[in-house]
Amino acid sequence: MNETKPLRVGVLVARGRALENWELMILDRILATPRLELAAVFTHPHPFGENKASKLLSWSARLEARALARQPAYSPKYFNSHRHFIDCYDIDAGTSRAGSSITAAFLSRLKLDLVIRMTPKGIPDDANAALPFGEWAFNFCDQRTAGADWFGYADVLAHAPTTDLVLYAKCGGKPDRLEIARAAFNIKPSAARLSAFVRERSVTLLMRELARLADTRRFSPAAIADSANGHAPSFGELLRYGCIVAGSVSAIALKSIKAKLHADSAVWTLYTGRGQIDDFDPREAIEIPPSDNSIKADPFLFQHEGKCYLFYEAYARGDRKAHIAVGCFDGDTLQPVGVALERPYHLSYPFVFRDGDQIFMIPETHQARRLEIWRCRQFPLQWELHATAFEGQSPADSILTRHEGKWWLFTNLSDFHAYEDHCSELYLFEVDGPALTGIKPHKRNPVVIGSTDARGAGRIFEQQGRLLRPSQRNSHGVYGYGLNIMEIETLTQEDYRERCIRTITPVFKAGLHGCHHFDATGGRYIVDARL
Repeated sequence: MNETKPLRVGVLVARGRALENWELMILDRILATPRLELAAVFTHPHPFGENKASKLLSWSARLEARALARQPAYSPKYFNSHRHFIDCYDIDAGTSRAGSSITAAFLSRLKLDLVIRMTPKGIPDDANAALPFGEWAFNFCDQRTAGADWFGYADVLAHAPTTDLVLYAKCGGKPDRLEIARAAFNIKPSAARLSAFVRERSVTLLMRELARLADTRRFSPAAIADSANGHAPSFGELLRYGCIVAGSVSAIALKSIKAKLHADSAVWTLYTGRGQIDDFDPREAIEIPPSDNSIKADPFLFQHEGKCYLFYEAYARGDRKAHIAVGCFDGDTLQPVGVALERPYHLSYPFVFRDGDQIFMIPETHQARRLEIWRCRQFPLQWELHATAFEGQSPADSILTRHEGKWWLFTNLSDFHAYEDHCSELYLFEVDGPALTGIKPHKRNPVVIGSTDARGAGRIFEQQGRLLRPSQRNSHGVYGYGLNIMEIETLTQEDYRERCIRTITPVFKAGLHGCHHFDATGGRYIVDARL
């Protein structure tokens, strides 16, 4: 195989149906990627096979999608149905309009490397055997009919903490499903919204794995993906599901009304104690409680001239915008110092770090649609803008760290059409330091996909040769439900791997509903928790 040639991809869609946003996005991205070639588009005349759904499910699913999962139509930049539907292959009948049989020999003549299936039914097993990398599909592709989609119903009914997106392959004509990649996402108030959100995230996951295969030409999925497709909900399950969704929608509506009246905002509290990232015990922590006029979140510790300072997101109850404040510890008591940074837009996550004799801060400024680095003129209250990057994008919770002589920028961006989300994709860049004049994207971006571990939750620590990254565990329908400690096992320009070595949930103190940030310095640690 000539590795300089693009990966030749075929795509299987349902005949006679308008392409959905996620399908158009995939076709568009394939055409826009030099290492990929859209070599064939197949249409299946009977794409849903034996899958059946009740009229009640079909009706309610359409109503729910219009009410809770409406999204603007995606306008392709590259894909054109008239130009790129190169033939209509009648897979069930075994022939195309050109008179060729859909056999292994036929697919071999097309020189396809793989087929992406977007329908429950796929290509014949004997034809699959001709594909070097098999037939790829998502688990949600199997849970649908012409009139209904039941992906996510089971998870909402079960009050599951997350739902799984699985990209799998069938290879060599065998029935086994081999897992290529998996990501978990926070549960949504309704299956329709959950399904639409996951479909949009699936585009990013698929394109990352196609790029990996195009670069390496190595494909060895070993794990067998879950074989259960889930069943269409019964009449009784639909009634119970309706009650769950009605309750969720009512709670969201009430929260929205309170927000508009400036009568409600998230209330966080801080806990501090003695310990490090690999041994701290939040059960023994001392609370630094909030007040109505001083709610604190996203705390970062910083040692300066023998004192321990705390930079944090600060706001009052009912505020819609926060600023960066700073305090100084006197024992375990935090003494306020003042406002470190305030802008016309929301600020949070004030990552403060030292480079040589200079001190910098990277606050979250995603509302300004860029990343900002501020340099300290006079510690701790005077700062000047030093550098900007990612203009027009919305990076969140950004961290700079130096490892083995290289600077790395970790940030949460959102690759989206309808559903911007900063909790599901971690991007990595090699940079030249705080000046950000040279930014090189990692080859496997986003290096982490999924709401249970992608979003940053504090600075990265290096201890005895180990790199440890705090991350948020967004689950149970709650933003900032828990906190992970991830160990970075591989950090190079070509590869990135990490594993979760510890998870902290809000049960460490009574009355908490979340905990989503960690920092430590000089033997002191601090976490925030949601009341």
